[in-house]
Amino acid sequence: MRPRPKTVLPVTASTLLTPAMAGLLDRIRRAQRVPFHAMTPAEARTAYDKAAEVLEPPRAPLARVQDITVPAADGTPLPARLYAPNHDRLPVLLYLHGGGFVIGGLETHDSLCRQLALRSGGAVLALDYRLAPAHRFPTAVDDTWAALHWLAGPGAAALGLDGSRLAVGGDSAGGTLAAVAALHARDCGLPLALQLLITPGTTAHQDTPSHRLFANGFLLDAANVSWFFDHYIDHHHRTDWRFAPLLADDLDGVAPAWLLLAECDPLVDEGIAYADRLRMAGVPVDLELVRGMTHDFIKMGRALKEAGQAQQAAADALRAAWTMTP
Repeated sequence: MRPRPKTVLPVTASTLLTPAMAGLLDRIRRAQRVPFHAMTPAEARTAYDKAAEVLEPPRAPLARVQDITVPAADGTPLPARLYAPNHDRLPVLLYLHGGGFVIGGLETHDSLCRQLALRSGGAVLALDYRLAPAHRFPTAVDDTWAALHWLAGPGAAALGLDGSRLAVGGDSAGGTLAAVAALHARDCGLPLALQLLITPGTTAHQDTPSHRLFANGFLLDAANVSWFFDHYIDHHHRTDWRFAPLLADDLDGVAPAWLLLAECDPLVDEGIAYADRLRMAGVPVDLELVRGMTHDFIKMGRALKEAGQAQQAAADALRAAWTMTP
């Protein structure tokens, strides 16, 4: 009797997920939360504030957590929060939170910033840049650049930090801002030890294969991305490299890059494309592609072991970059 042939299941987007990630997405679906695109920006911010750290471990205690303000280019005081594991003269990471340029802030990314400071041994300064739609493009970019200059100038010294060992980083929209900040730093001769790009957006439009493959049901739905972008930037401005750094004329001479990407993320293709362009420009690049994960997985440490592993890998990259900085 012939053995029955094995059934080969077709490879679909959902079969790429790890069991833990698939189970988490199923629980999120069953909760039937109202999607951001069905809310006002104010409602979406409130919803995100309540849910952002639900899947993260408790906030790690640190020797130094300090709320400060950073001057914007127009003089507006921008809230910021400093995290440090001790009171030494530490290197510092300027961190830009995710949230599609519309939601998110210091509280939504507090746990992640604490972990980066604790694990890297350096300081993290999280910036509460101004959000759309009240502050549309390029306000978030301008706020980022102002904070970077302030840290490299009087800011780090005033905080007792080492401004000569400065890195910039962020997740999602914050990763976009960090990549753009690295280009600006190159153009104005400001040396950076590292650009830490976590699931960044880099293209002008949602037109890569991964945007189609993971358009629905993988945490960052296409309708929400469109909602974020429509609130943030006019369509005819989207080819501006300050929004889509992949479209910058050249990437030569920017800071070394560490990229964290998730396999089941609509932004994964543009992240890979940006890493490829950096390499072609001779920029040192380390790329971590985490299989079976979705966008924002790094903030799900209660449910996913990969989150803690990714946080440690990011911290190790920072520590190595700061050590090599003269």
